[in-house]
Amino acid sequence: MAKVIVEVNGLTKRFGNFTAVDDVSFKIEKGEIFGFLGPNGAGKSTTIRMLTTLLRPSSGKARISDHDIEKDQDEVRKHIGLVAEKIILYPHLTAKENLEFFGELFNLSKTEVDKRVKKWIDKLKMNDWMNVQVGSFSTGMKQRINIVRALLTEPDVLFLDEPTLGLDPQTTHLIRRFICELNEHGVTVILTTHGMIEADELSSRVAIIDHGKIAACDTIVNLKKKVEGKANPTMEDVFLAITGTEVRDIATGRVASARGHGPFGRKTAGRVR
Repeated sequence: MAKVIVEVNGLTKRFGNFTAVDDVSFKIEKGEIFGFLGPNGAGKSTTIRMLTTLLRPSSGKARISDHDIEKDQDEVRKHIGLVAEKIILYPHLTAKENLEFFGELFNLSKTEVDKRVKKWIDKLKMNDWMNVQVGSFSTGMKQRINIVRALLTEPDVLFLDEPTLGLDPQTTHLIRRFICELNEHGVTVILTTHGMIEADELSSRVAIIDHGKIAACDTIVNLKKKVEGKANPTMEDVFLAITGTEVRDIATGRVASARGHGPFGRKTAGRVR
């Protein structure tokens, strides 16, 4: 039996009267690529922020690598890496300087950082750019260095939040291939994406969150079997059948938070058994 490396039980987050994540539970086995999907405002980012110790839950529990996300935050952080939607790099530093700086934050020596960087940097085709300022990089180049930054701790679990958003097809292909290679090296990956093809190609299982609740959690094959009226359903068909076709326009920032904006009501486009 595979070891459970992420266990989430009844995780809930409320902001005033608005419940962003509502009694969410799921388990992830070591070595999985676990797709975590949902419409805008469904609760994906809030869940990820709780699991990565950036946000305290209102109630519920979660454990990563046998450590409680509230009681053992420092230990949890030793076992996870995070590639957030916003790239976390300093533009006036070179790629090498950025990685050395973040390595210092993780209490790693320059020798150890160099050793860990060499493990991945060539596979991401960035070896020739290590002494160039990051501010001159394209978005795809920055993202590749950002991924290496997240791997400096040699995490058991890597959180990838929209890792190929806005990237060209060649870079997207490279990063997707790299995710598979990471997984082959034993890294458990939690992938959030709006790319249904990406979710289909990479994920061993997928959870779909909607209105703060887990609406489905299963293998790709089993999820596709549940879509009615389609001979060869895609992951997009699965996603729309579960979450509906209504556009989820949401405001962001302080105004939205102050007004308690949440997702619109649900209208299903198809039926799922």
